[in-house]
Amino acid sequence: MFVRTIPPEDASGLLKELYDRDLGKHGFVPDWSQAFSLAPEVLAAWRQLHSAIRSRMDPRRYELVTFVAASRLKCAY
Repeated sequence: MFVRTIPPEDASGLLKELYDRDLGKHGFVPDWSQAFSLAPEVLAAWRQLHSAIRSRMDPRRYELVTFVAASRLKCAY
């Protein structure tokens, strides 16, 4: 990775809590989550915003909006 990150085994405090949620949900800590490791409060705020947006949309609409945005940005990730 080109960005310095804190690996899951070295995490503590809020970052460890966030990584533990990833482990529970995905079984691993995704790269996009680790990219925020030097600013875990930003990751927590991002997750809160993401959750607020998703809670107001039905799942199908969210998937379609995500797909269209990724297509427009030419993002395959």
